[in-house]
Amino acid sequence: MSAAGLDEAVQAPDDLFWQEHSERITEPDEELQRIVEAADLPALLAALAAATGDTSFLTPDLRPPLKPVDTVSHPHGGMSAEAQERGRAAALAGLRRLRDEGITRSRMLRHAETGTILEFLTNGHTEWDGMLRHELDLAPDKNGAPDWQFDDVAAGREFSALIVGSGVAGLAAAHRFRQAGVPFSIIESADRLGGTWQKNRYPGVRLDTPTFGYSYSFAQRSDWPHQFAQGAEIREYLETVAERSGIAELVEYGTRLLSADWDPETGLWTVLTRVRGGTEQRRTFNAVITATGQLDIPNIPDFPGRDSFGGVAMHSQDWDEAVDYRGKRVAVIGTGASAYQIVPAICADVESMVVFQRSAPWMLPAPSYHDSMTEVFSWLRRKVPHYAQWYRLWVTVLGIPGRFHTVRAEEAWNGAPLSVSARNQEVREELTRILGEQFSGHPELLKHAVPGYPPGAKRMLRDNGVWARALTSDHVAVETSPIREITPTGIVTEDGTRHEVDIIVYATGFRPSEYLEGIEIRGLDGVEIHDAWDGDARAYNGITVPGFPNFFMVYGPNVGGVVAGSLHFMLERASEYALKAIREVLARQVKALDVRPEAMERFVAWVDGENRQMAWGQPYVRTWYQNAKGRVSQIWPFTNVEYWEVTESINPADYDFLA
Repeated sequence: MSAAGLDEAVQAPDDLFWQEHSERITEPDEELQRIVEAADLPALLAALAAATGDTSFLTPDLRPPLKPVDTVSHPHGGMSAEAQERGRAAALAGLRRLRDEGITRSRMLRHAETGTILEFLTNGHTEWDGMLRHELDLAPDKNGAPDWQFDDVAAGREFSALIVGSGVAGLAAAHRFRQAGVPFSIIESADRLGGTWQKNRYPGVRLDTPTFGYSYSFAQRSDWPHQFAQGAEIREYLETVAERSGIAELVEYGTRLLSADWDPETGLWTVLTRVRGGTEQRRTFNAVITATGQLDIPNIPDFPGRDSFGGVAMHSQDWDEAVDYRGKRVAVIGTGASAYQIVPAICADVESMVVFQRSAPWMLPAPSYHDSMTEVFSWLRRKVPHYAQWYRLWVTVLGIPGRFHTVRAEEAWNGAPLSVSARNQEVREELTRILGEQFSGHPELLKHAVPGYPPGAKRMLRDNGVWARALTSDHVAVETSPIREITPTGIVTEDGTRHEVDIIVYATGFRPSEYLEGIEIRGLDGVEIHDAWDGDARAYNGITVPGFPNFFMVYGPNVGGVVAGSLHFMLERASEYALKAIREVLARQVKALDVRPEAMERFVAWVDGENRQMAWGQPYVRTWYQNAKGRVSQIWPFTNVEYWEVTESINPADYDFLA
């Protein structure tokens, strides 16, 4: 296709960060060649095809094979050296064309063009198209935003929804509801929006997933500073999203939901909220959407004597930025995600540190964990129309299959409980080899650094060597004897060792399986939701619960991904599903809809069956992915594609409609 069509008007897509024009390319061929040599080829080729309107060079021999990733990502999705050479030649020709023809924007793609580029990026996985079009700005059928308006479906009807929480999930829900014109209120118990990213301000806090995989489809920021964004950058992003979408001015801060009671006669939820100062208020809503998160309730073990400690004690989520840890004796309890970030961030500044370890973490190599985005990436996002959006889509493509193949258990595997399959054992051996190099000369530490459970059974961290360097420092000790008690001056372990410290940091994680903790939700017949769950939270698609009409959860049970996929995608889809359900209620002119128990049980059986095939679902594994009943209630064991499919429409057979 020629570039003639590029004069067509560019339709602004569903993206709060949309920029129609890029900067003009003026660099000579030599500079363009240098850029191409360092570029991520699949993303660049896709961007050039869209910008030039020419998809003819996306030949099958250039498709990235998407070679499965065990521990380290394969450059360019596993393209061969020969394919890379041909791809660079095509990319150079494309950049020259942008320069010579002065192309600084892409028009919206046609349906067939979108399919051609997606088929190239996915190596022919056309079954992924629907999910990827949800994420693609230039797709004519980008399918996240609602295609209906409240006034067109239910003009004159009194209807309002309550969204609880203004973190990542709450903002996703509020944006979609605002787009559809559905009246809603949004409350937030804290003084600022941002959820877990507003609360977690400890030293070193940052993403442990690539930045471009951690953003909304409707807010595709292009100028991220770091490859793994720092906490402050995520906070800034969420605040900007809220401002640009108009949500920031709607949030009722300092307002906590205490309870919600369903009235079958009126078809309304009566909610009780408490604001600053303790004032309580009752209000009614037609629907309630909870977006209260999973990693929100700190888990602080009830060690004997915990309250007697005379120094500073704080959970990682409640980090006191006024505390000066420099030159102090510090204890860090835990070796999970927050400890992994805190320990290297502060160890050089403390007098001494002792890290209390119950179990060691598995860590995936990530040499760029603390790196900025590259100079070449910066050039491409400024000069190639929508390159950053295509790069984000490429990251999304790579995340679809993820590392599922490394954590699926083989029946009767004889390597248990240290591994679950031959491939899992290979991953174990490779990661153990890396640990051996990092802890060389420290055999006692290495003994405790190698986990005694299969890779993937628990959350895997990102490793660029800083953890091992911190633990092998002369003034840092690792304590593996369990904690017996906490005294006014420190910590005593079961072997009798006393550790005198000034500061105790509880990097002990959260209680994610305790959904809606501290909130009473009473549905049909006055049944309270926690009584209905009896310690085992379940929801259809992770969203709706039988007996609780017009009640929707965003980031509910079994929607968390750990080896594949995008959390933002899951949260957006849950929000969009809730909105589709409300449209059904409005269009049918009924009070509410209530998911049928058999639909939820079918969904739970499907999810449970797959989770039992994974490393985290093995009977000998204990992880926070499981609830008090031993069921894996946190994890989505499929890809984002399956979640796109199950949330694409409301199946009337799965619901009762209450008139």
